[in-house]
This record gives sequence, structure tokens and C-alpha cells, in this order.
Amino acid sequence: MTDLSEEDRRILEYLRKSVSRGESYFRSKNIAKQLGLTSKQVGARLPKLAEETEEVEIEKWGRARSTTWRVTQA
Repeated sequence: MTDLSEEDRRILEYLRKSVSRGESYFRSKNIAKQLGLTSKQVGARLPKLAEETEEVEIEKWGRARSTTWRVTQA
């Protein structure tokens, strides 16, 4: 895994904790709200994290008004 930015690490930590509690579907805007980021910041980072991390599996799941991401433990 390459060096992650502070925002990347915060997103990844949030996803790890959430998945361990059983949550598995997320929207960028909901993650952003919890972390004090914008949904654009989160949405731009999730595809990168999906490729670079082995801690959780991140999959683009569906698109309505905003993209839904499916996250599972690796």
C-alpha cells in the first residue's frame, strides 16, 4: 500500500470500524458528514482506496442520486 494522506487514513479507519459493527453500505455524503469532509473529497478517494487497501474491500455498488459503496471486511 502506498503512503496514504490523513484524509485517506480517516476514511479507512471509519470504514473498518463501521464494517466491524455490521454496516456494509455507505454513501459518500454520510461518510463525509461523520468525518467533517465533503462528499466530493470522500467520493474521489474511495476508488483509490479500493485499489490500494487490503484491509477492507470497497466496491462501487449502485448509483441513484449518489453512489452507494459496498464495504466488507477483507
